[in-house]
Amino acid sequence: MTNPKAAMLVIGDEILSGRTRDANMHFIAKELTKHGIDLSEVRVVADTPKSIVTAVRALSDAYDIVFTSGGIGPTHDDITADCIAAAFDRSIGVRDDARALLKAHYDKSGQELNDARLRMARIPEGATLIDNPVSTAPGFKLDNVYVMAGVPVVFEAMVASVLPALTGGAPLRSKTLRLMRGEGDVASPLAALAAEFESLSIGSYPFQKDGVYGTNIVIRGANGAQLDAAMTRLAEMFL
Repeated sequence: MTNPKAAMLVIGDEILSGRTRDANMHFIAKELTKHGIDLSEVRVVADTPKSIVTAVRALSDAYDIVFTSGGIGPTHDDITADCIAAAFDRSIGVRDDARALLKAHYDKSGQELNDARLRMARIPEGATLIDNPVSTAPGFKLDNVYVMAGVPVVFEAMVASVLPALTGGAPLRSKTLRLMRGEGDVASPLAALAAEFESLSIGSYPFQKDGVYGTNIVIRGANGAQLDAAMTRLAEMFL
């Protein structure tokens, strides 16, 4: 069975400006790998409606699953929910179940559910809520797009709530061989190895230590027997 293909859309001017370092892509890549879902593309877009809508439509059409992070908070530039609604030609408004979650949360903390906070209850028509055990304000799923918060601790909690319901394939395994040789010395043998094991992903990652160049060879795949065979061949080539 072929593993499902996923994409991620990171939304926010703060990412593109360098003010915020994105941690969510790294987290979800690891989680999807363990779940047997291949993360095949990641895009980062600014907080502009056209950019978000265009990217959502393209990624939704191209992949089995799309995850977004960012832009579902209470401020004026949190426009992701509106853009998702626009991408799927759906209406959007404050939904009773989302409002009830927020009201209970803010009542408990002694804070007012004001108009700004109520923005987080605006959900596109037909969407399913995603649980947020950290700060209550929900994400949502519409069609094959999972819309989640940008704050890493909340994003991670939302991912944990949706992953069990996703159908994955075979989890990817990886093995690494560290060589004290430059990429130029290993390129030709690696090309031959890649041709021999076409179902595996074989990558080379250079490094430098004490003035000496080296290369980490990483082989990834779902078939354990093939992975072991490829590592054996790799060792025969260089050790």
